[in-house]
Amino acid sequence: MTANTVSEEDNKTPSVLKAAWLIALVTIFSKLIGFIRDVTIANCYGASTVSDAYFYAYQLPALAIVLLGGVGGPFHSATVSVFSKIIPSLKEKANKEVNDLFNSFLTASFIFFMVFAILCFIFSDQIMRFIISSSNVELIQLASTHLKIMSPVLVVGGIVGIYYGILISYREFMLPNLSPILMSIVIIAMITLVKHDPTGKVLAIATTIGALCQFVYQLPKIKQLGLKIKPNFDFTSPRFKEICELLFPAILSSTIGQIYIYVDMFFASSLHAGAWTAIGYSNRVFQFPVGILVTAFLVPLFPIFSMLVAQNDHDSVRKYFNKGVGVLFFVAFPIMIGIWTLGYDGIRLIFERGAFDAQATYMVTEALCYLAVCILPYVFRDSITRVYYSFNDSTTPFLTALFSIILKFFLNWLLVAKLAIGSGVGGITLSTSLVTLFNATLLGTLIKRKIKLDYSRLFRNLLKMFVAGAITFVVCYVAGIMFNNYVDLPNGLFEIVKIISIGLLCGIVYVLLNLVLKMEYAQELLSRVVVKIKQKLGK
Repeated sequence: MTANTVSEEDNKTPSVLKAAWLIALVTIFSKLIGFIRDVTIANCYGASTVSDAYFYAYQLPALAIVLLGGVGGPFHSATVSVFSKIIPSLKEKANKEVNDLFNSFLTASFIFFMVFAILCFIFSDQIMRFIISSSNVELIQLASTHLKIMSPVLVVGGIVGIYYGILISYREFMLPNLSPILMSIVIIAMITLVKHDPTGKVLAIATTIGALCQFVYQLPKIKQLGLKIKPNFDFTSPRFKEICELLFPAILSSTIGQIYIYVDMFFASSLHAGAWTAIGYSNRVFQFPVGILVTAFLVPLFPIFSMLVAQNDHDSVRKYFNKGVGVLFFVAFPIMIGIWTLGYDGIRLIFERGAFDAQATYMVTEALCYLAVCILPYVFRDSITRVYYSFNDSTTPFLTALFSIILKFFLNWLLVAKLAIGSGVGGITLSTSLVTLFNATLLGTLIKRKIKLDYSRLFRNLLKMFVAGAITFVVCYVAGIMFNNYVDLPNGLFEIVKIISIGLLCGIVYVLLNLVLKMEYAQELLSRVVVKIKQKLGK
């Protein structure tokens, strides 16, 4: 495919900004359904031994369906990186080359994950004993049972990731981002219908059925694109080798990331019951705004990065990188301020009912506030990792993650076992934030071996955002104290009014301060709004 062909077809597709808004809306809807799922689980199981058992057991299925096979995971990323360079036309059905590579990748992935699932099913007891440091026999047995039930999810993971990558390579952004909703809907329906489930087995069964629904949901569109699913054992083609060269280090990198989680699980299991559940819920709340941001901007940007690198157009890579990361930074500051000033009220409003009590609210809030520290390095790390993948380099992110395991274990030991930050859960999430900062810094430094990025402009804007964010935080913190002291409303209504009023205050003050400081992303936002208003008035 020539550079001109790419340019012509790219012009026919939605702009990055329009695609980002579309993906953001779909992701918001998906996250809202996910929130309803989490609230339903919290109401039924609270932060207890049963919920801990499920979330301990879910980590291996999550490795397959979320980390490896999810949007942004290695299977999705490897597929986009390679297929976006060989698809001859976005308007035509897949040719023989695309079909053959697709099926050989699918066949190899199925074999790999099937072996993985069988091993997890057979050795579930040993796996849970290794992960859980506690001597709680009930917790270990429950977690082992849940893992056996959810082992089929492991088979689906990588295959779903390949589907996602193919769809996004064809600029089909909707289906991959809608797909996770199916699992949430199945979980909500099944645990709502089953009134009494003291072991949590229904939750594990629902998770398995939901994952299978994600697999089936993609098939019609895949076939519509001209892809015919059939076994192909040709693992010797140059393109397949290219996928493997990118995929295997990326899998190892994601697996290393999962080891961070196992380290956290090990330390959390030595804390009181519900600690791991609280960390899990804090991460879900964190992922709601941050996941929307990262997904909305990086999903449409990644195939563009890959095509630009293939064309050796480094100037455009720098332009899109600065634009994407700059906008992510701009939106990240209000999210951090909102978590630190309104986190407790939000957790209480969303979760505190049924089996989810005030102690659980406190634990989740504590974990969330320390986790919020990593929002800026998180979005930078995920953005620059896409640049590495565009250069077919997944080895550097892997080695960086591998080196960080030692740091993660040391920080957990220091902050949880020795310093005992908060109730323990805060120490675990703080260590996550510090490791994320380390990874982002190292990846940002090493990228100069591939491309020289324009950091000076990016960080000048970041400094202005930081000043505006610091002042906004003080204003919102004081306003929150005054609201608590002078506003008397019933529970529920109090939190809603406080979140809306302080949230609006945060947004207005932050944007105005950035305009005063002449931060370019705020100025661009203002100019877009002015243009839209003029267009409306002109009509």
